[in-house]
Amino acid sequence: MSTTEEILDAVPMDQIAARLGVDRATAERATRAALPTLLAGMNANAADPDGARSLVGAISKHDPALVEGGVDLDQVDTDDGAKIVRNVFGQNTDAVVNTLSKADSGAAGSGGGLGDLLPKLLPILAPIVLSFLAKKFGQGGGAGADAESGGGGIGDLLGGLLGGGAGGATGSGSGGGGGLGDLLGGLLGGGSGSGGSGSRESGGGLGDLLGGLLGGGKR
Repeated sequence: MSTTEEILDAVPMDQIAARLGVDRATAERATRAALPTLLAGMNANAADPDGARSLVGAISKHDPALVEGGVDLDQVDTDDGAKIVRNVFGQNTDAVVNTLSKADSGAAGSGGGLGDLLPKLLPILAPIVLSFLAKKFGQGGGAGADAESGGGGIGDLLGGLLGGGAGGATGSGSGGGGGLGDLLGGLLGGGSGSGGSGSRESGGGLGDLLGGLLGGGKR
């Protein structure tokens, strides 16, 4: 099971849909766009030692119990989530939302992108993602030592979850995108429709566009 699928399995999609005021299919589409983007943004920040320490500190404040046995949205602190999103994407937050929305609109062949939903959804999902990472850290021996060493462990963890190396989602260019390019390239129906094989070239579309926007978060 992929990381996105693991988190999706814990997310109460009906509650998400109700909170966003959309049908379940639309809520799932938005969630499938937002989740890997959050993870990729965190991975990009983790490439910087100060960003990694900040991320580990945030993870240590989130209880893995939130994602165990299914998430109850009433237990999710969206104010905390909004701070997490800003810490992950920094001044690029709006640009990330716009890029995802435009890519989704093009892939869906309609003007009904996700622009109105993502600003509401990301703060809901961000605490869930950090609790999921806290759970993964617990399974791997805890986050405390990692914070002291500069955060190498969080980069390794996120790189592995994203399907690439720790540096694979740093956004320094599309050529080394690997896991990030492959993950985001086909995220919203393949973007250009060229199929998965071209995702690292022009077909990476979304992955390439987001690559330059990730890693702008808290240091």
